[in-house]
Amino acid sequence: MKDEISNEIKNDGDLGKDKEIACEEAADNKEAACEAVDEAANGAGNAAENEAVNEVNDETGCEAACEASLKEEIDNLKSQLEEKTKKCEEYFSMLQRTAAEFDNYKKRTVKEKEAIYTDAMSDVVASFLPVVDNIERALLASEKEADFKALREGIELIYRQFKEIMTKLGVEEIKALGEKFDPNLHNAVMHIEDSEYEENVIVEEFQKGYKFKDKVIRHSMVKVAN
Repeated sequence: MKDEISNEIKNDGDLGKDKEIACEEAADNKEAACEAVDEAANGAGNAAENEAVNEVNDETGCEAACEASLKEEIDNLKSQLEEKTKKCEEYFSMLQRTAAEFDNYKKRTVKEKEAIYTDAMSDVVASFLPVVDNIERALLASEKEADFKALREGIELIYRQFKEIMTKLGVEEIKALGEKFDPNLHNAVMHIEDSEYEENVIVEEFQKGYKFKDKVIRHSMVKVAN
């Protein structure tokens, strides 16, 4: 009986010892597990921190590259702007010179036109001066002599001289008598009914018309047959 009780006590001691050992092992396993968890957490944190640092570095590098590219683009735009500004200044200077030259040209042209008109008028007047001289001589002769034949000859001479001057100036008489009526050349002041003439034929000229090249100086005043 005593031996049985001793064995039970011994067994209980061994059981307690085993239980203590199991608790110690469980505690060790728990501590190892916690350390593993901590290491995993630390590893994950370090990885996240490294990734964040890498992202920051990437963003910093991107910003630097963007700033460099933007600066280069700004420099190019400044260079282009300076070039365009220089061209604009050249064009503006050219425009100013052209405007000044054109203003001088206008003034010079006005003076030249005035000079041409003056010269042309002087030439025309000079051409008619001999006619005026002959008319004055005829008037003086008519006062001293009553020779109508000589007076007529003098007037005919003046008339021929006048026509020669007109021809030299390029002035022509407008043909009228016996011609078809042309409203661009003739001015009909009378109409007659006459079967001897064709329709719209000029039968009489009251006043001669003249033209210079294609410009009518004066229309012929005529009578037209219907």
